[in-house]
Amino acid sequence: MSRYFGKIRQNGYVVRDINAALKHWTEVLGVGPFYYIDKVPVENFTYGGKPSDAELSIALGNSGDLQIELIQQRNAAPSMYMDFLNAGHEGLQHVAYWTLNYQEDYDRLLAQGFRVGQEGEIGESGRFVYFETESHPGTVVELSDVSGPKGGFFKHIREVADTWDGSKPIRRVGD
Repeated sequence: MSRYFGKIRQNGYVVRDINAALKHWTEVLGVGPFYYIDKVPVENFTYGGKPSDAELSIALGNSGDLQIELIQQRNAAPSMYMDFLNAGHEGLQHVAYWTLNYQEDYDRLLAQGFRVGQEGEIGESGRFVYFETESHPGTVVELSDVSGPKGGFFKHIREVADTWDGSKPIRRVGD
């Protein structure tokens, strides 16, 4: 457990081909089901303090308490995801910590010297921030607000994973 953030709740993998990644996670590793969002409705997204129009597809599944997030950026807009890919990496890009007290934790981490790399929001009470903590690939830290509907969705994904029998490994959201 991190003394700054608490428990790691999610590993985020940036991939070039989300369909191939989904096939690997569900068929080779037997993890699932994954909830797939083809066009994530990200609002107020900034990279380096400037607006960016990153277009993302994501898939979310659980292995026990750990959520697995697969992310494919669909355009070349500036983001920490593109930085990761352009550096020749693919795979684990960040670990995420979840909070019910987003603004309080956000302010505390900034006061501790953490610097924002990118941030945005998905839906009501769905803010997230990625801090510039990558000293080697896969060490970016995300703080994610789970006080609203996103937290309920994450709980649902976790509960379904507990009894998943391998059927319907990819479940499209928002279609």
